[in-house]
Amino acid sequence: MKDMTNGLVLSAMTIGDYPEVSALWNTIRGFAIRSVDDSYDGVARFLLRNPSTSVVARIDGEAVGAVLCGHDGRRGCFYHVCVREDHRRKGIGKAMVLYCVNALKKENISSISLVAFTGNGAGNAFWKSIGWRMRSDINTYDLILNENNVVRFNE
Repeated sequence: MKDMTNGLVLSAMTIGDYPEVSALWNTIRGFAIRSVDDSYDGVARFLLRNPSTSVVARIDGEAVGAVLCGHDGRRGCFYHVCVREDHRRKGIGKAMVLYCVNALKKENISSISLVAFTGNGAGNAFWKSIGWRMRSDINTYDLILNENNVVRFNE
């Protein structure tokens, strides 16, 4: 999908996009990267299960945004939603979210969840600005099954 106003091109993410998307992730301050899940093999496994729901945003052929998006057959989930800092506030995030929402609708998914770290002010402001609501009626819990899946936060 091409947006003629700013040259934005959205396309389904493939594993061929991994080197550029991974490099983008590493430029985002506060971004959490897991050593196993976010490795080439981890992302390949995710995209194999969800081949049409993740997106890469490009301007002039360069990746400026990405969303890992998948579902379990009931609920969709967004992971690693990011826009390069020098391209924020141009509608790229909203366009990617709409792309993923429409992809999930095609697969009959009726709700989407995501996790935004409490310290991620820009991310939390973005989600609120586009109409998502923060839930206060649930707690989230994690059970670590792979101690080698180390989380690193970009500074």
